[in-house]
Amino acid sequence: MATFILRRLVTAIPVLIGILAVTFVLARAIPGDPCRAVLGERATDEICDAYFERYGLNEPPLVQFGIYARQMLVGDFGNSLRFSRPVSDLMAERMPVTIELGLAAMLFATAVGVPLGIMSAYRHNSAIDVGTMVGANMGVSMPVFWLGLMLAYIFAVLLKDTPFALPPSGRLPAGYSPTPFYVQWGLVESGAAVNGLLVFISRFNILNAILTLNGDLFVNAMRHLILPAVAVGTIPLAIIARMTRSSVLEVLDQDYVRTARAKGLREFSVVMRHAVRNALLPIVTVIGLNFGLLVSGAVLTETIFGLTGVGRTLVDGITSRDYTLVQGFTLLIATAFVLINLIVDVLYGYLDPRIRLS
Repeated sequence: MATFILRRLVTAIPVLIGILAVTFVLARAIPGDPCRAVLGERATDEICDAYFERYGLNEPPLVQFGIYARQMLVGDFGNSLRFSRPVSDLMAERMPVTIELGLAAMLFATAVGVPLGIMSAYRHNSAIDVGTMVGANMGVSMPVFWLGLMLAYIFAVLLKDTPFALPPSGRLPAGYSPTPFYVQWGLVESGAAVNGLLVFISRFNILNAILTLNGDLFVNAMRHLILPAVAVGTIPLAIIARMTRSSVLEVLDQDYVRTARAKGLREFSVVMRHAVRNALLPIVTVIGLNFGLLVSGAVLTETIFGLTGVGRTLVDGITSRDYTLVQGFTLLIATAFVLINLIVDVLYGYLDPRIRLS
């Protein structure tokens, strides 16, 4: 197993280098330049010349790529041209927003989609099956921006001042400033520089609430997460339900399932232990792919619900020609996809003993 993981990580290196090179070329192929995109009407030729000199954009493209590649080897993603801050700091602040949203959305999609798919397969061609598949088709067909706006309208406007009301935007109430766990634990003195890893962990509001035993923060973070998680998780839910139905339905026709029934096993045991367990591989694959897509940034959902995550930051970087920001976040997303695919491959070995990862 260790050899397999190491081999996959080594083979991922040229993939990441290729993605970085393609992103580098495409970012510079877009018409316009970062100076005029950021400064607008104030961008005179003299100011832009100084701007290019400051950020090394006056060098030939190959030289720029070589400089950036050397920085990457030491873990330096450079400074954002738009925000004038290290890209690594922006990652530490904004990646947790997208990861937390992605995890919540996939938890919702998996917890609802898999049982619905199993019931549809077991009750094939019944009212439950037809109703579930109609609902799944509707879920796939609904645009995320429309569903997000409808959810916000229903739960923040129509159900306002009721126990079912939910906040329509943001991660926490306005003006709410929770204490990071590293401050409460005394790991960092007031006013001292904070390690990027500590900032990254503290930006997960739910995790920070657990580490600080802050019940109010936990409740507020969960309430603000429900609507965006449902909005962005509806399409993966529909896909997972349809894939689960198809996989379980195929397995239910196998000889070993009929043999299990003939042996007198309980129907629940036949379905869950013999059918669902052997149908998990394609389901896990779909869950992994959809989680990778969510981690890459749900631009529309983040925009509608006022969340500053990976997707929104990446779009802002593209529109402002922020080369370093786009390259850094694209490489981060590519790395996340590689790791998620690796986890899925490893799970194959545990779910199906016939697969030999070595």
